[in-house]
Amino acid sequence: MRVVVIGLGYVGLPFAIALARSCDTMGLDISAGRVAELQRGHDRTREVEPEVLRATSLRCTTPIDDCRGADIYIVTVPTPVDVAKESDLAPVLAATRANASILAQG
Repeated sequence: MRVVVIGLGYVGLPFAIALARSCDTMGLDISAGRVAELQRGHDRTREVEPEVLRATSLRCTTPIDDCRGADIYIVTVPTPVDVAKESDLAPVLAATRANASILAQG
């Protein structure tokens, strides 16, 4: 089974690493800087220890085309809350639209 986790922040990264223990897992993030630091074994959120990050089979990428053909796509992007305590769903909608662009029919 091939899984893609979209969003490699403080929720997505540990989740993707856990999945990578038993599945072929790709992590997607819109920030090339974030992907580069993860590939170097550094997690600025401190959710994942460097040795765990370096030992994982998780592959990280920025181009969404690298994620074609997965069996499961999981969106773990931020949902900021404004002063009125309303969720800003723009990141979720953007991630979902990008993901839809690579899905195969059926």
